[in-house]
Amino acid sequence: MRVIVGCEFSQIVTKAFRNKGHDAFSCDYLPTEGNPAWHFQEDIFEVLKREKFDLGIFHPQCTYLAVSGAKWMNIEWRQEAQLSTLFFVKALWKFPIDRIAIENPVGKLSSLWRSPDQIIEPYHFGDPHKKSTCLWLKNLPPLQKTNDLGGGQQTCWKEPPSTERQKNRSRTYKGIANAMAEQWGGLI
Repeated sequence: MRVIVGCEFSQIVTKAFRNKGHDAFSCDYLPTEGNPAWHFQEDIFEVLKREKFDLGIFHPQCTYLAVSGAKWMNIEWRQEAQLSTLFFVKALWKFPIDRIAIENPVGKLSSLWRSPDQIIEPYHFGDPHKKSTCLWLKNLPPLQKTNDLGGGQQTCWKEPPSTERQKNRSRTYKGIANAMAEQWGGLI
């Protein structure tokens, strides 16, 4: 299966699919932390126009959408940034890929676009963390819990200020990535 993981510099999800034998690539404006041979460092729409994929998993930037930034949402320029991100998400959703997952934290996408198909936690998949994550799914089943720990620590919000803070908070937990590869990777 050919898989594109958009807005992913870490290659955590990409590696999970590659480990299952899939032809998986990441795409981001940032350089990858993984293997650059599996990474497009460019605009995701440019990649989607010239390459064909069976599955697209997209992690649009949540800076202007997540409820963690709710106190800043009424500032006019942030509202414009929200709409820009919303248009980005809708364009990804309409792209001609048979199976699509869009991932984002609990936030404005639910009210600006539509309710998510599923809300998951890292502790549902064996990672001892709490980070409510919404999934909007097109032709994909909801992820089934693989190793439910029953709860987790809210470590994401406790990430100290640094130049790496945004990157550290945006990484997908490995348990979730492995569940995506195991459960969605066998659909074709």
